[in-house]
Amino acid sequence: MPDRGILLANLGSPDGCDAGSVRRYLDEFLMDPFVMDVAWPLRRLIVSAFILPTRPRRSAAAYRAIWRDEKPGSPLVHYTEALAARVRTLTNCPVAAGMRYGSPSLADAVAALGNADEILLVPLYPQHADSTRTTTINRVRELADVPLRVIPPFFREPPFIDAMAARIRATMDPDDHVLFSYHGLPERHLTKADPTGSHCLRSDACCETVSAAHDTCYRHQCRETTRALAAKLGLERYSTAFQSRLGRLPWLRPYTDEVLAELPGQGVRHLTVACPAFTADNLETLEEIGIRGRETFLEAGGVAFRLAPGLNDDPDWARAIARWCEDPPGTPSSRL
Repeated sequence: MPDRGILLANLGSPDGCDAGSVRRYLDEFLMDPFVMDVAWPLRRLIVSAFILPTRPRRSAAAYRAIWRDEKPGSPLVHYTEALAARVRTLTNCPVAAGMRYGSPSLADAVAALGNADEILLVPLYPQHADSTRTTTINRVRELADVPLRVIPPFFREPPFIDAMAARIRATMDPDDHVLFSYHGLPERHLTKADPTGSHCLRSDACCETVSAAHDTCYRHQCRETTRALAAKLGLERYSTAFQSRLGRLPWLRPYTDEVLAELPGQGVRHLTVACPAFTADNLETLEEIGIRGRETFLEAGGVAFRLAPGLNDDPDWARAIARWCEDPPGTPSSRL
């Protein structure tokens, strides 16, 4: 057996909660063609002229609301590194954590595994998207000079579903409506990733119609995660929405902020929100949902709002990853 190193990869975070740190992070993030998939000159113009002049200051205030006093201040980085430490104790392999953007970088993580004959990459994104999985895998392939194996998406793998369901069950009251909020994507990202070229978003029932497109369809995989979690929890009252949209082009609907404002008018007064597209808590879960989303729901007439924590460095989650490192899950998209 080769000497294997394990790389746990997450999306990333600014190095600090000041406007300068956020500006550097947003510039790196938004200039990735897998994130903003337009030609470089237009991408540079949009980012430099329309986003970076104002957004870093607003985002820095949001980061300050969730920033930890200890280092690393970023919850996402803290939990990813803590998870790596747990996995390290459960395997006989070196384990490193790396971020696609920001630090510790993927280059730092690959360097930390420098003596490995093979790298097993664990992208900590349950569902496939080019703006998360593909960009991360491509970047590690550029950096690594040893064979690379990649854990496939785990959006309906029992260990992931079991661990996530346990977090939700421990948070919710039995009579709560559960909203599953996933990170949004521009609709064109789905159609661009569709290998058939004629399936995704071509009908209202495309996600329920068997197709090879499902191997790379983020919306289908999110819906499968919702189905699996609802079945595991025995839910009767639940819904799915998509958060964190940017810009004016169509993104996946329904939008979480609009759903949170509408639910009280539909008779939902007690709500638990879970975010199964994120394995570690971050700005989108703690601030966008836990602070702003809570305010939206309560101001619209809601009575009780609960946010299920991410898997973070949960011991059961760490054990699941350690097992996958020996016996990878058989979810579609393993070819990616």
